[in-house]
Amino acid sequence: MISLPGWLRRSKTEPIALPAPPPYPRPNAGPRQVDLRQAVNAISDVVQNRPRPLREFDQIHMKSGDMVLQSEIVADWADGRRLAFIGDGDAISVSVAYLCKRGVLPFGPSQITVFDFDERTVNAVKRFADAERIENLDARLYNVLDAFLAEGEFDCFYTNPPWGASNKGESVNAFVERGIEACGYGGDGMIVIADDDAIDWPKQVLAYVQRFAADKGYYVSKMQRKLHEYHLDDAPDLRSCNLYVSALPGNTAQAQPSRSLLGTERLENFYGRSKEPRVHYVLERKRLNYGKAHDDEYELKPLGGDQ
Repeated sequence: MISLPGWLRRSKTEPIALPAPPPYPRPNAGPRQVDLRQAVNAISDVVQNRPRPLREFDQIHMKSGDMVLQSEIVADWADGRRLAFIGDGDAISVSVAYLCKRGVLPFGPSQITVFDFDERTVNAVKRFADAERIENLDARLYNVLDAFLAEGEFDCFYTNPPWGASNKGESVNAFVERGIEACGYGGDGMIVIADDDAIDWPKQVLAYVQRFAADKGYYVSKMQRKLHEYHLDDAPDLRSCNLYVSALPGNTAQAQPSRSLLGTERLENFYGRSKEPRVHYVLERKRLNYGKAHDDEYELKPLGGDQ
């Protein structure tokens, strides 16, 4: 057994500082240890199953070491609750469910449902859940531009959306709004968003997103800064944070019916400068041998072929 760093462990003498008790408190059983080898190997299984990112939709994958850390954080935060993922190209949903199923993490959500417009992601989640017999993990094909289809069915939401560098965070707000609707304007949310002191736009986006959440009756309950790194060629040092929001008491009373975003100004520069949404769904081409190299990625040269 290999212990994770102290700042990953929870103990009676090191509680997580929260502004109010969580809605589903769990007795603190003292220091916890995570088998790091098992955790990394489990994440490796998830990464092998995960479809490759499509950069035109601002899909960027989190690095594997940070996926281990993030999965522990999410599982602890959402322990015993119904968790909605509003998009999940990183496959943190699968990581959380798999680490719980394998017994690497002794806590986690009671239910995990992924809502994503990429059918490759949806099917990858379903295949993995079926192969590993993870009964509390599911996925649905859904685009945040459409009215939400499961209002009020969840206790908390998680989203790592397009980061909104070119639209003042409006793309982030679209995903956050769907998460709020998933929780019926109650519960809590975890928003993964760019965090960099050296450039201006992440600060501006953070401010706009916090303002948007406040207008929806949510307050910032916690923030974990500069936590994740990504496979991002043009900005390898850019990191992201976890921004936690929680509903104000009685906020569910202001719940409103979900509405489509199609035809609104909120879609300008949604995936980056001059990149408005033009695709409803990314559909998967059926193929065999998922998890193995595609036959259009390589060429075989026979022995003696250069003679």
